[in-house]
Amino acid sequence: MSDPPDGRRVRQHNRRGGSTVHDTTVLLIELGAVILGLGLVGRFAGRLGMSPIPLYLLGGLAFGKGGVFPLSASEEFIEVGSEIGVLLLLLLLGLEYTASELVTSLKTQYPSGIVDFVLNATPGAVAGLLLGWGPVGALALAGVTWISSSGVIAKVLTDLGRLGNRETPVILGVLVMEDLSMAVYLPLLTALLAGVGLAGGSVTLLVALGSVGAVLYLALRHGRFISRAVSSDTPEMLLLVVLGLTLLVAGLAQRLQVSAAVGAFLVGIALSGETAEHARALLTPLRDLFAAIFFVFFGLSTTPSQIPPVLLPALLLAVVTIVTKIVTGWYAARRAGISPRGRLRAGGALVARGEFSIIIAGLAVGAEPRIGPLATAYVLLMVIAGPLAARWTEPTVRRLRELLRRDKGSPPTDGAAQPEQALTG
Repeated sequence: MSDPPDGRRVRQHNRRGGSTVHDTTVLLIELGAVILGLGLVGRFAGRLGMSPIPLYLLGGLAFGKGGVFPLSASEEFIEVGSEIGVLLLLLLLGLEYTASELVTSLKTQYPSGIVDFVLNATPGAVAGLLLGWGPVGALALAGVTWISSSGVIAKVLTDLGRLGNRETPVILGVLVMEDLSMAVYLPLLTALLAGVGLAGGSVTLLVALGSVGAVLYLALRHGRFISRAVSSDTPEMLLLVVLGLTLLVAGLAQRLQVSAAVGAFLVGIALSGETAEHARALLTPLRDLFAAIFFVFFGLSTTPSQIPPVLLPALLLAVVTIVTKIVTGWYAARRAGISPRGRLRAGGALVARGEFSIIIAGLAVGAEPRIGPLATAYVLLMVIAGPLAARWTEPTVRRLRELLRRDKGSPPTDGAAQPEQALTG
């Protein structure tokens, strides 16, 4: 005797409900384990005095396809969280700068920005072509090797007590130029990855430049009114308005193929004063959480077995671009009249690559899957090398010079005795 239709529907509903409860349970367990793991490795990295980014990437490799503990239920949620992490990284970056600071940097630092681009994007572009990735893959890898990590560098300068050094404004000026360049580079790369062609890419680039110019103009002339319209005495309301506005603008920018990340960056630039400070304080914990998820997701999308074959190219790129960044910092500090010791410190501080390199690789991995493993290995090397270069570039070069003088029979010179070197402190 067959069951009545109503009985079958009840049992089917219960089965579906049980499956939903099971999926939700697995999702909560996986997310809890991932977030707890991120907290633990972040604390461990802090005790070692290093950036947690390489540990986040390694964690993603461990939990991804081919890893030790592959995730099943939470990967889609983590993917969405990683996209939010990118937007929050760019939003907080925009909140760090005022429109007037960006305009001033454009006027004073553009020669250093050009040298930075030529010296550090060229190795990536050449490597991409040699690896047979084509022009678009080469453009993506050029961005990976070009952009320094603002977050890692800021932490290193703080840890080393160099925020008051004469070379620090030069370092920040180079970083500002790189960040502003992303407003041009990311839309162009996004358009080319979408296969819109040169004409379409030119239109997208013009839209991006127009958007940046319009936002800078509005922020310079009417920044107070924009900030006042967004501002709220209630932290909850301010958080909702800024976050909602960022997601909305980012979505519209993505629809126009300008890049969602640039849209978030422009929202940050448009806000200033107390509104920007309060928004930054509210959003920083969210940024840190979702940025960690972003690095984990990038590791999830990379198969661990793909890393060993690209270690040699990644190591060669790392060695070359460590040198080119040191030369960049030397040139930029020299333009500012800083002594040789300060120039070396500036160059060493700029070595670290991190969040932007992963963002660029994440955009390009759909069109060129091989960029994912190479970018992961490269960033792992550069995030570790960055703090070491910042700490040891100047003492190492100074020691080598002293050894060379001794070999030539000249008496060693004390750097503190030279007036020019004493200027940098």
